[in-house]
Amino acid sequence: MPRGTWSDRRERQYEHIKESLEKQGKAKGRAKEIAARTVNKTRREHGETPNETTQGTGNPNRELDSRTKDELYNRAKQLDIAGRSKMSKDELVAAIRKSG
Repeated sequence: MPRGTWSDRRERQYEHIKESLEKQGKAKGRAKEIAARTVNKTRREHGETPNETTQGTGNPNRELDSRTKDELYNRAKQLDIAGRSKMSKDELVAAIRKSG
């Protein structure tokens, strides 16, 4: 948990989510990761961070079709796919599949 960057409310939210996941049987490390990602997503959605959109590429275990356009764009950027800024979500999926 990034101490000092979260408000007290967000730290309480993190602890609540982490404890809940641990009670559900998640490993301690995995529970911490999920809780931190959840809190950071909530902060982003409420304008509490400098970045309005995710900087991540989504869960690599999920199908490309189920990822957000922002996540697909970030993955296309990693792969240096030309023309990605003008592509639709479906075009990004096709381009990522073709490159990989």
